[in-house]
Amino acid sequence: MDLEIAGRRALVCGASTGLGFACARALCAEGAHVTLVSRDENKLRLAAEILSASPNQGVEWLAADLSRPDERSAVLESSPIVDILVTNAGGPPAIPYPDINIALWHRALELNFLSAVDLIQGVLPGMIERRFGRIVNVTSVAVKKPVEHLELSTASRMALTGYVASVSRQVAKFNVTINNLLPGTIFTNRLRELGPVAEKMIEEVPAGRAGTPEEFGAACAFLCGSSVSFLVGQNLVIDGGLNRSTL
Repeated sequence: MDLEIAGRRALVCGASTGLGFACARALCAEGAHVTLVSRDENKLRLAAEILSASPNQGVEWLAADLSRPDERSAVLESSPIVDILVTNAGGPPAIPYPDINIALWHRALELNFLSAVDLIQGVLPGMIERRFGRIVNVTSVAVKKPVEHLELSTASRMALTGYVASVSRQVAKFNVTINNLLPGTIFTNRLRELGPVAEKMIEEVPAGRAGTPEEFGAACAFLCGSSVSFLVGQNLVIDGGLNRSTL
């Protein structure tokens, strides 16, 4: 299936490893020109080299800490044209709720909520003017099925979910879509960090296994397709059927 995004300019956050890299790779495979954003210059350089190895791929990278407003602004200034935006940030560590202080809340909100909001609001004017835009936010299945000790991650991602629910419906008429991808049991370092919690989740997956980053990346690329303009404000769960909600 040709997603008809060859030549489109994509900005992918958290793209040096894991799910962000998988999304970037899938978009590159469709011919998009991708800018990778992450904090680690060495990992970014390696990721860019891997993606650039494919023929006719335009890959650039920017090192930035997206939990900082000034660095978010710098990324937007360096990327004047963005047709596709993938927001993605690593979740805060698992912490028992009595140990969560106000400083941790502020950092979680900056990283998992405000960073996405700033980037979305920064690219929307250009997308609306050009009458094309695809925004995909990587959140978490925990917004539908909360996980113990992940209150920082869950609450901040639920805030983003609420923001998208409203804004996506205001910009849809301009051929700009905003949707969320909810990873659940995708085998990444984040899943490994959850240890026994992750093992228990995987045991319950109807598909009988954890998902792969490549499967997740394919779903991201699909949502960015030119013809996928009628999916608006949705929360697409990628977890092998673990979430059993009918809503």
